[in-house]
Amino acid sequence: MDASTFRDALGRFATGVTVVGIGTPDGPRGITVNAFLSLSLEPPLVGIAIGTKAGAHESLEAATHYGVSILSSEQRDLSDRFAGRPIEPDFSWQLETGAPVLDGALVQLTCRIVDRHPVGDHTLFVGQVEHAATQDGAPLLYQRGRYGVDGAD
Repeated sequence: MDASTFRDALGRFATGVTVVGIGTPDGPRGITVNAFLSLSLEPPLVGIAIGTKAGAHESLEAATHYGVSILSSEQRDLSDRFAGRPIEPDFSWQLETGAPVLDGALVQLTCRIVDRHPVGDHTLFVGQVEHAATQDGAPLLYQRGRYGVDGAD
């Protein structure tokens, strides 16, 4: 199967949008991730898949924890910013939970990295959730290269 057919097929699956935060010696760093999944309830485990060529990959390899901020439909600008687009929205990191998470996110998870698995051109970082916080709101969705279901806002 060629890569463009595979990408097109999987692009039709709507996903939520997260920003993964990593503590580094130079301060918090973030990357937009839609390859996020729940793995287990007992113990509470989640996974994130990060491309081995992504700038954040090296930081995650050195980290013991990561934060997951599940974005609300009102936080599209944060998704764009941490995906590397040249915009500078106002935001602040919350650091009290052990890993950076974004203030105002729909869900904030702090995860201790318990395993790493090479998976093709990505690494799956398995995290045990140590802290979770939620607030009401609609999630930011992504499908077929656009925000919103069927690419509609």
